[in-house]
Amino acid sequence: MSESRSSDVVFLPLGGCGEIGMNCNLFGHQDQWIAVDCGITLEQVPGALRPSVQMPDLSFITERREQLAGLIVTHAHEDHLGALPYLWEQLRCPVYATPFAAAVLRYKTRSRRGTLPSPLIEIEPGDSIALGPFSVEWIPITHSTPETCALSITTERSRIFHTADWKIDTDPVVGSAWSSRRFRQLGDEGIDAVICDSTNALRAGHSPSEGEVATGLRQVIEECEGRVVVGCFSSNVARMQSLAAIAAQTGRYLGVLGRSAAGMARCAQQVGLLPHQFQPIHAEHLGYLPRAEVLAVATGSQGEWGAALHRLVTQTHPDLALDTGDTVILSSKTIPGNEASVARMVAGLRSRDIRVIAADDTDIPLHASGHPCEDELAELYRILRPTLAIPVHGQPEHMKANADIARQAGVAVTLTGANGDLFYLNPTPGIRRRFAEVGRLQWCEETERLVKAG
Repeated sequence: MSESRSSDVVFLPLGGCGEIGMNCNLFGHQDQWIAVDCGITLEQVPGALRPSVQMPDLSFITERREQLAGLIVTHAHEDHLGALPYLWEQLRCPVYATPFAAAVLRYKTRSRRGTLPSPLIEIEPGDSIALGPFSVEWIPITHSTPETCALSITTERSRIFHTADWKIDTDPVVGSAWSSRRFRQLGDEGIDAVICDSTNALRAGHSPSEGEVATGLRQVIEECEGRVVVGCFSSNVARMQSLAAIAAQTGRYLGVLGRSAAGMARCAQQVGLLPHQFQPIHAEHLGYLPRAEVLAVATGSQGEWGAALHRLVTQTHPDLALDTGDTVILSSKTIPGNEASVARMVAGLRSRDIRVIAADDTDIPLHASGHPCEDELAELYRILRPTLAIPVHGQPEHMKANADIARQAGVAVTLTGANGDLFYLNPTPGIRRRFAEVGRLQWCEETERLVKAG
């Protein structure tokens, strides 16, 4: 590479290192690069009704576009693929994604009137392909959305493991359960570096499974007498499948409120991730049912303006109204920064004598994070036995905790840094601070143009 020896294997985060969200990573070797993910983050601007859509500044790699062999999408979350409808034209490289992630990317591109990557190449979990000087294997790993894959990235003399977002889930409801078999094989073959998710590194223990959440939700819903609305993240296909089963078990009908949730469900059905039995009724029919027969899954669990739950609070939803004695279950965690909007939403519901049960406030498992806690991180490090660990996808305190866990699990070297730092992975670990200029771009809806974020 012009910036280092061509024999070096390097890692350069442009987003998602030192922050949660907006993931965008580069791996370089022999004067060529591959990109992994290109996501957005939502930034609440004071005085604005809606948060602004922000994404990484790709100037470093767009100036080297002829050296970019391709971009890999690890899974279907907004903070990993949501910027592509806006930014792909700057890259104009092949994009590789699993069938579900590809379906979601097509849906998001249509809804945002963006540009669909071309070619968009579908890769099945478990497949391997050559990209420039790299061989890349898609390794199934459990997370809170289906078909998430970690990546084994190899060159002639090195093997890098990029976890993407992950957790250890033995009962994920949709998709295959966690299996350590391939990870143990890779550990035996030898791994130079692991690039690892840090989101829950400050949490002790082990994250709950989606199966445990299904049991908790059924326990609560069975005790409800009026209408029940469950707020959750729209990308959680397993949660929707669990609620469909609970509706059948409790004599209710399931409806989906919110365009993003309905869109994700359609994408999952298109690629066969949801069974034929998943048949929610049309949302407009919910208002005609007896109250005890209504079960709805709704977007807006973070108190987002204009989402389905917000419209239920303000009594402006076209398909459903809530009354005294109805129940809203928040099957999600409150993302840092959203505390005020969630509190306003809860207060608005309770002021009308609507019962609110939040996952954050009960010991019953009503939500499961998609990210590994301390015990899961330690287990993965012990399985893979890498020489080097680089924590990403977290604020500095999360990444520091992840590094501490790695060292306690026997990893010899850990490096923590920030967006724009160049990490040397092989043959000699190291870091070059502030190697590349990084920043944020913001989508301006009024002009439909990208501008520098302040």
